[in-house]
Amino acid sequence: MATFHFDLVSPEKLAYSGEVDQVDVPGVEGDFGVLAGHAPVVAVIRPGILTITVGGKHEKIIVLGGLAEVSEKGLTVLADTASSMAELDKAAFADKISEMEEGLKEHEGNELDDAITRLDHFKQIQHVISSTAMH
Repeated sequence: MATFHFDLVSPEKLAYSGEVDQVDVPGVEGDFGVLAGHAPVVAVIRPGILTITVGGKHEKIIVLGGLAEVSEKGLTVLADTASSMAELDKAAFADKISEMEEGLKEHEGNELDDAITRLDHFKQIQHVISSTAMH
């Protein structure tokens, strides 16, 4: 399988840099997979699980928004936050979800819709984390 270069950058660190077989990205307009030779594209990413595939092994990284750019140089993801499943503080993540649920009372109209959508994304991440821990 052909490989391509992938960089995952967050404000805190370069979370990943190297040659990969595939990257699955949680996009705002739908999840998408990137392989070598992918057409150029810029996409907004949503909170979710980004999966890096190298040599048949999968590494899952939690991203909480950002931008993805595919170019002739490869894929670059500029994530608001990026952390591996092992680095995630599950209790703090659960507390964040509780805060978001309480905060829904402060929103209305389109802001409420956006807050509910973001909360749903966080709950989906939490579900993946919980189901992964059981395997």
